[in-house]
Amino acid sequence: MQIKITPKSLSGTVPTPVSKSAAHRLLICAALGDRPCKIRCNGTNADIEATIACLSALGANIQREGEELLVIPISMAGTTHGATLDCGESGSTLRFLLPVVCALSADCTLIGHGRLPSRPLSPLYEELAAHGAILSENGKMPLSVGGELSAGVFTIDGGVSSQFISGLLFALPLLQKPAEIVVTGKLESARYIDLTLEALSAFGIIPEQTATGWKFTGTERYCSPETLEVEGDWSNAAFWLVAGALPGADAAPLTVTGLRDGSLQGDKAIVPLLRQFGAKVEQSGDTYTVTAAPLHGIKINAADIPDLVPILSVAAAFAQGETVIRNIARLRIKESDRVATVLFLLGAFGVSAFADENTLTIFGGGSDGGTPAISTPTLDSFNDHRIAMAAAICASAAVGDGVNDALIIETAEAVHKSYPDFYDRYRSLGGTAEEI
Repeated sequence: MQIKITPKSLSGTVPTPVSKSAAHRLLICAALGDRPCKIRCNGTNADIEATIACLSALGANIQREGEELLVIPISMAGTTHGATLDCGESGSTLRFLLPVVCALSADCTLIGHGRLPSRPLSPLYEELAAHGAILSENGKMPLSVGGELSAGVFTIDGGVSSQFISGLLFALPLLQKPAEIVVTGKLESARYIDLTLEALSAFGIIPEQTATGWKFTGTERYCSPETLEVEGDWSNAAFWLVAGALPGADAAPLTVTGLRDGSLQGDKAIVPLLRQFGAKVEQSGDTYTVTAAPLHGIKINAADIPDLVPILSVAAAFAQGETVIRNIARLRIKESDRVATVLFLLGAFGVSAFADENTLTIFGGGSDGGTPAISTPTLDSFNDHRIAMAAAICASAAVGDGVNDALIIETAEAVHKSYPDFYDRYRSLGGTAEEI
């Protein structure tokens, strides 16, 4: 699919989509619970549907009833053996469920699409194999899973992916024996671990935190509450919040609703970061309003907020001076090599930037130091949802370069992964997004 974006500032009010990070976690806990649980989830996307499909293949019965998902857990029908679990392009689905299927001794096969088969599973793969799981060759899909996972100490490098740790946190209570997670090195994206622990707590599982990780006594059991609600997604809300901060002749305030102030989502950091850039951000309850103001370059540590880097790069493109984003190395193993694709995105608007192994430096303004200008007729999203959305936001506030007065985003359907109605919401805010 191709979407043609003609520059026009976005303004108005937009609701926040549901958080796929929260939805994954609550769905998995509910599927491992002891009784049916209703989860209010007033939206979906390809990643959430992948998790639902995989849990259903394992024996859960998940039914949508309006804005609620009724989850009848695996325990009520028994684990399905020999199933194929299609993880789509969802890294969370694969990395969360791989330890779970090992703990359930489900004897299943996991498959994935896009870049997912090439995204790393080490050191989780080796730890599962060392504890009795029988796995087909690492790095290749389909990935066959068998054997019986034993308890013990699971040692994981915290610098690769927090999803490995979350997967073990979900799985180890199922072993019903003492077990421990030991994290070595620096723990990246720690806020995502907090989200996992929050979801587990809602189901009565509270592991003991140690100096190096977490311990389970073996007596933990998933106890399902009657109802839960998936909160709004700070990661996707960030695109609208940045859009409101961008300057333009017709710029007007942009309001985002449905954002939980007390959320543990790390990408809530978008608010203080926008204020550092110079934008005016006002809050009233679960509503945030951003008003454009002159922006200036800042320094950003992306260790705990890697998903914000594409849209923060757009804010940096419109900020005067230099913005330096550190700890970006893990961006290379996302849905695209996001270091390369962010540089490609910025170049399409005449914005100068460069990257080394772990730092991205952006020089705000276009080639003449003014407003970024559309300098290419087309831009490939590389099938990366966050690149597609960042490109649309950037184009909304850009200017033509005298040759190109609009930008065509190729593989624009990538947004279905996390935000299927992104372009509809874009148009509702006055943007021009024409499917061609």
